[in-house]
Amino acid sequence: MTDIYGFMKYPRRPVPARPVEERLGDWDEVYAGQALLPLVSEQAARCMDCGIPFCHNGCPLGNLIPEWNVYAAHGDWQAAAERLHATNNFPEFTGRLCPAPCEDACVLAINTDPVTIKNVEQAIADQIWERGYAEPQPPERLSEKSVAVVGSGPAGLAAAQQLTRSGHTVAVYERADRVGGLLRYGIPAFKMDKGQLDRRIEQMEAEGTTFRTGVDVGGDLDATELTKRHDAVVIAVGAREQRELPVPGSGLSGIHQAVEYLTLANRVVEGDYATSPLTAEGKHVVIVGGGDTGSDCLGTVLRQGAASVVQLDINPEPDEGRADTDPWPTYPKIYRISHAHEEARGRAGTDPRVFSAATLRFEGSADGRVRALHLTDVEPGARRPRPGTERVIPAELALLALGFSGPERSTGLMEQLGLTLDGHGNFARDAGFAAETARRTVPAGTDGIFVAGDAGRGQSLVVWAIAEGRSAAAAADRYLTGSTALPAPITPDDSPFTV
Repeated sequence: MTDIYGFMKYPRRPVPARPVEERLGDWDEVYAGQALLPLVSEQAARCMDCGIPFCHNGCPLGNLIPEWNVYAAHGDWQAAAERLHATNNFPEFTGRLCPAPCEDACVLAINTDPVTIKNVEQAIADQIWERGYAEPQPPERLSEKSVAVVGSGPAGLAAAQQLTRSGHTVAVYERADRVGGLLRYGIPAFKMDKGQLDRRIEQMEAEGTTFRTGVDVGGDLDATELTKRHDAVVIAVGAREQRELPVPGSGLSGIHQAVEYLTLANRVVEGDYATSPLTAEGKHVVIVGGGDTGSDCLGTVLRQGAASVVQLDINPEPDEGRADTDPWPTYPKIYRISHAHEEARGRAGTDPRVFSAATLRFEGSADGRVRALHLTDVEPGARRPRPGTERVIPAELALLALGFSGPERSTGLMEQLGLTLDGHGNFARDAGFAAETARRTVPAGTDGIFVAGDAGRGQSLVVWAIAEGRSAAAAADRYLTGSTALPAPITPDDSPFTV
């Protein structure tokens, strides 16, 4: 175990980010080169190895956090890597992108600072590659069964890797020109260098997974063709139905969806453009939306050299600590500062966020371009405009980071496969699928089709996507062979994957 007095001897010390001015001058990762192993090992030693590790419950993957904390504390990176890989196909993704609900569920968080679990995870993930612990794992024999995976985001990649390693012949279909989904084009490079993604793709190809990019299933390729070519199909297309902002002036030029903006910025880093066709350089920018995507836009806007930036959040400003309605070990809604907010403070001296604010309308110039945004304070909870609080801020570029409302409806995929939507706008899944059942009853024409990730769950975290991909793979493997040895962090009873 770790030092039994570690949590008393060592204060919480997160791995430091690079200086603000340094990182605003490039697109390198915020924490590039900052995984200081002695610091990480010391922080891992703060783990109490408690009798009931609630961090497991806080992690959708069920990561064996106390186990790899022990190995990291003693510098045994190979053993730590083995325990981390036991539950997580892509820890270098989650170590960079996950908001770490496990830390809020840490027993230490009851009355003090939790273990820096996310830092430890990223350090182990980096050591996996630096020390050669990520060798391809091709199957010993093939099953003579084939599976199509539609979508190459984290859910699709996790499902594909698990199924390939089980001996099935797997083809991943991706409509974009590169593999990765939102990991590729929606996540800025300063949060995750795309080399992290590329080397996993190389590993998966070496294991036998085939990737077919530029294929729009439901559009260019009729989805029913996949059911004829393959013995099972996993739908992992994500939740890409974008929410609009239905206010006057929303059709003005210069108002764009956040994903469109982030995609073009990522294409610059990929080498497709010298500069982004949709740049914030020299412009007054307003970001509508206070979530992670809004934060990603903020960091990108700052690196492009915006004249000013304001981020609107319709929610009230959270408290610094847990509210009574968010008791431990839940993931609380508290005041958080992302690295992008830290960068904005370092550049302008103030937090760019305006809480309890809603857009009333956009104002345009004679040439049809947006030039200002009219906003108002809102009543907490009811979100009704508060009389007398309307004001105007300049907006030469407005980015809508309002999230997504489920999988895209217009792709043809739904009609061709006979998929339906649940009450939340996601692809409906079979609630009657029992974990021990080898085969199950599904609507006519949909046998052998599984839905994983945001397409069935709704917009969520990368860690949930990987967990769903692993569980969908276990369900598909059971369907194909009658049983499975694949681990499923989410049992089918908890979150079914059949349609």
